[in-house]
Amino acid sequence: MKISSTVLGMIGGVAILGGFVAFRAAVPCSSCGVSKAISAVFGGSAACGDSPEQSVGIVAVGLDDKPATPPAAAPAPVSTTDSKTPPGEAKDMKPTTTEPASTVPQKPIAKTESAMFGAGCFWGVEARFRKVPGVVDAAVGYSGGKTKNPTYKDVCTDTTGHAEVVKVDFDPAKVTYAHLVETFFKLHDPTQLNRQGPDYGSQYRSAIFFYSPEQEKTAREIRDRLEKSGKYKRPIVTQIERAAEFYRAEEYHQQYLFKRGMDSCHLPPEDEAEEPAATKPAAKP
Repeated sequence: MKISSTVLGMIGGVAILGGFVAFRAAVPCSSCGVSKAISAVFGGSAACGDSPEQSVGIVAVGLDDKPATPPAAAPAPVSTTDSKTPPGEAKDMKPTTTEPASTVPQKPIAKTESAMFGAGCFWGVEARFRKVPGVVDAAVGYSGGKTKNPTYKDVCTDTTGHAEVVKVDFDPAKVTYAHLVETFFKLHDPTQLNRQGPDYGSQYRSAIFFYSPEQEKTAREIRDRLEKSGKYKRPIVTQIERAAEFYRAEEYHQQYLFKRGMDSCHLPPEDEAEEPAATKPAAKP
């Protein structure tokens, strides 16, 4: 800031305070011409009634006999160099930034549907369905009866009304419900009433439990078509009924064959499902 020569000539004393020029002088008022005693940090013109904020060029002004107090010194700028950085060379300071969210599109979670089948011993039925492309998961359990929360021992008494079933979760975009029904008919003998091979009892009955009218329609159409095809020598006895509550079987039954390195139990080959296999192992405990 420039201080006029007139003002400099009136300065009674000048001092350097922390980088500021402080002085005390009689400065003529720019409005009335009357000289006024003024203490200031940085010089300039002052008018009567002017506040320090309105006095252009005056940072601190005192109109009494006390010297103006200079403002607090501004904090020193933070150096971008350190003792290891040569003079004149700024240290490479990397600004702290927030990593942007990933822009890679996430794969949508497949929408699954459920199907439930009873085809005798559920160990082998579960193993077969797990091999079908598009099947997301399969679990063994009990359904179709009246007993709440049945155990395996309860179901084996043939008094609960439950069948051994497999609940299949599948991706309809990869496999159709119709394909699952066709697989169901291939992996067991649907002409055997309340049994499969050496296993006897209503808990081993052939049954399809549907979850929607569309599933019911599909199941009945496929069963009727097979019945008319002459594929089987005896009538198909598969029951088709609305899905009831599914009770998950004990954990040791889940993926039973896989845990023991087995591929199947006593299920007939897919192309020979209409007749029981000639030789069957002993019934499961």
